[in-house]
Amino acid sequence: MTEPASLPVVHTVADLRAVVRDWKRQGLTVGMVPTMGALHEGHLTLVREAGRRADRVVASNFVNPTQFAAHEDLGRYPRRQEEDARLLSGAGCHLMFAPTPEEMYPQGFATSVAVAGPALGLEGDFRPQMFGGVALVVTKLFNQVQPDLAVFGEKDYQQLMVIRRFVRDLDLPVEIVAAPTERDAAGLALSSRNDYLSEAELGVARRLNQILAEAAAAASAGRPLPGVERDAYSAILKAGFERIDYVTVRHAEDLSPFRDGVVDGPARILVAAWLGKTRLIDNRAV
Repeated sequence: MTEPASLPVVHTVADLRAVVRDWKRQGLTVGMVPTMGALHEGHLTLVREAGRRADRVVASNFVNPTQFAAHEDLGRYPRRQEEDARLLSGAGCHLMFAPTPEEMYPQGFATSVAVAGPALGLEGDFRPQMFGGVALVVTKLFNQVQPDLAVFGEKDYQQLMVIRRFVRDLDLPVEIVAAPTERDAAGLALSSRNDYLSEAELGVARRLNQILAEAAAAASAGRPLPGVERDAYSAILKAGFERIDYVTVRHAEDLSPFRDGVVDGPARILVAAWLGKTRLIDNRAV
C-alpha cells in the first residue's frame, strides 16, 4: 500500500479487502465510485455525493481493457494516478483502488458477463464490446469492495441504465445512486476525452448542449419525434461536428423507442457525435 498525496492507495484485492473489512468491523458504511482515472470535477462530484451518503468512500482507478475494442483509444486514454490521488484526497475520498490489468484479469481469466435490455442499441450498436466489459468490471469491483452504495453520473446515461439492470437482475446488494451531469460554464459535459479536443473543437463541442436543450423542449411540447431528431441531427452537423452516430429520444427508464412517435412519459435525448478523432456523448432529460 502506498500513500501519495496522503490518500491511501492499494493495488491488490487482498489489500483492498483488508481495509474495507476493518471499516465494516467498526460498523461503517461504504460508498464506491468506479472510475477509469483522468479525473475531473465530474468525478469529484460523484465522490462528494458518495461521502454524503456513506461513512467511507472507495474510488477505483482502472482503465478497463475489456470495454475497449482493438481500434479504440485504450493505449492513449489519459493516465495520471498521482494527480488523481491528490484530487480524490481533496474531495473526501478515503481509499483509491488502483489495480493492474493482471490483478483484475489474471492469467487464464475466462469469464464474461452478457447484458441485454438497455444495453441493446445506441452505444451497443457502435461499441458492441463495451457494456459486456463494463458489466464484467463493475461486477468484479462490487464483489471486491462490497459497497453499500455506488455513485454513477448521468452523463453516461445508457451505462447507468445497464448497471441498474444487471444489479437488479443479479441481486447485487448495492444501491445505485445517479448524479446529474457536471458541465462547464458553457454547458459542455465534462469528460476525460475532452482533453483530446483542440481549442477550435472545444468551441464546437460547447454548442451541443444548447442543441439538445432545444430538441428536448420540442419533444416535450409534443412535436413528432422523427422531426425533432432530424432537426437536431442537422443542427449538430451545422455546428461543426463531422459525423453523428445517433441522436434520438427514448424512454428514460429502459431506453426503448416511443411507439407512437411522440413523448408520452419520462424521456431522454441522447447523442454521440465526432469531432476529429474524438467521440463525444451527451444526453438531457426531456
